[in-house]
Amino acid sequence: MTTSDKKETPAAGTETAAPYGIQSRSADVPKRKKVTTVRLADMRRQGEKIAMLTAYDATFAAIEDAAGVDCILVGDSLGMVCQGKTSTVGVSLDEMVYHTRCVAKGLEKADGAALLVADLPFGSYHQSRDQAMASSVRLMEAGAQMIKLEGGDWTTEVVQFLVERGVPVCGHLGLTPQTVSALGGFRVQGKDDDGAAKLMRDAKALEAAGASLLVLEMIPAKLAADLTSQMQTCATIGIGAGSGTAGQVLVMHDMLGINIGRMPKFVRNFMSDTDSVLAAFSAYVQAVKDGTFPEDARHSW
Repeated sequence: MTTSDKKETPAAGTETAAPYGIQSRSADVPKRKKVTTVRLADMRRQGEKIAMLTAYDATFAAIEDAAGVDCILVGDSLGMVCQGKTSTVGVSLDEMVYHTRCVAKGLEKADGAALLVADLPFGSYHQSRDQAMASSVRLMEAGAQMIKLEGGDWTTEVVQFLVERGVPVCGHLGLTPQTVSALGGFRVQGKDDDGAAKLMRDAKALEAAGASLLVLEMIPAKLAADLTSQMQTCATIGIGAGSGTAGQVLVMHDMLGINIGRMPKFVRNFMSDTDSVLAAFSAYVQAVKDGTFPEDARHSW
């Protein structure tokens, strides 16, 4: 055998084999256009549903992006699904920065297109606008492209302050996990006329303050649809809020069926009918896009 007939052995550390790592996007895999706030606004206007999932590390972030997920949320839900806490309270800003950096690295390695959203954890934006800005800077330095915060009218000054300084913001109304103790547990919100009216006022106030996205969690489907129809610029993202929102979000562990404990009503196990995590993520994206998930009769109130 001549030297020219011999097959070259890949050098250690090359992209041909990457145990414990993430392969860079293959040349034969079409590259998606980057998801930006402008793209999200276009999707809302055109009626294209926005698919969001949580991720907390580099590998799952890269797989979600390959499946076509539009927005990846580094949620403080990591306190429950990764750390074993009984609520999201107690997750620190340092921990959110760490997980945000991990997800950002995964997207960078995979040449990903998804928009990275990161939660401001409890206590990191409650004291003042300056505190909220400083906390947001840390998350954006770690790779976040939008920050998410929970709360109604009391957060509008904070949202406006951040948006005016170049920080895209996602709001969060309805069941707000950081204040679950004050709400009396994980309960549906906005069921009576007063509660529904307050949610509508808060949503409009957050939109006026400049929020680009608004998560609506565990509110009646009709209320979510009515609220969504009245939004002029802000895209609503539902979780347990029916099919009438501009998009959907689920916690990754829930939709893969690996939730320890009782599965929430609004969750569908996308892993049960697929043979891989990538296929489950892709099925989720397709179901959100074509409107087959969620089913109001099964997944909402």
